[in-house]
Amino acid sequence: MGKFVIIALVTFASLSSALAEPGDASRGQQDFRACAPCHSLEPDRNMTGPSLANLWGRKAGSLPSFDRYSDALKSSGIIWDDRALDGWLTDPQRMVPDNDMPFEGIKDARVRADLLAFLKEATKPGAAQQTAQQGGMKGVGGMMGGMGGMMGGGGRDPNLKSLEPSKRVKAITHCRDTYRVTTADEKTRAFWERNLRFMTDSGKDGPESGAPAIMPAGMMGDRAAVIFAAPEEINKLIEARC
Repeated sequence: MGKFVIIALVTFASLSSALAEPGDASRGQQDFRACAPCHSLEPDRNMTGPSLANLWGRKAGSLPSFDRYSDALKSSGIIWDDRALDGWLTDPQRMVPDNDMPFEGIKDARVRADLLAFLKEATKPGAAQQTAQQGGMKGVGGMMGGMGGMMGGGGRDPNLKSLEPSKRVKAITHCRDTYRVTTADEKTRAFWERNLRFMTDSGKDGPESGAPAIMPAGMMGDRAAVIFAAPEEINKLIEARC
């Protein structure tokens, strides 16, 4: 039995009381506001994370149209159902160590039950997904705007001419809606195309020509900016490759 399955079973055993009472879908629709910036309810409309449409009964890491699953999730063997999803929402890293979801989990069992009640209906085949998405997104703009305000300001920009290998870009490939950025430490990370920005800095603190830098952005760890020395370098580095 794989280690992920063992961890999942231990997690599930501790969650039986959380699943004893049905959740409230109307409350869950409001809770979905926190999920909507990263997950769509429309089939194959992928964002930072995969579409949640037709989620129940799907094998974890198996949606063909989504290219950014972690190896850990793809090899977990999990089938999404009420119990598996409750475990995932409680603590994704405990359930599947080394997965890429930037989410600490929901510790309140009632909130999880409400969210699952909403998702179970909203993700069914043939459900009114667009209506559900609009309802779930209600109020997100204000929330994200507030987050943007919190991110504003800050100190002096770092000198991009002397960075550790993990922040020096070696290669970038693009396939469908995914960019993969390989850094000088030989690690590769996948980004949804809307979460990766390309910028330039020709000033004294900007990167050396041919040596762009990647800097984290956003509060969830799913966004980044690649900064080049000049605009003409951008197309030279990005390779279309699937």
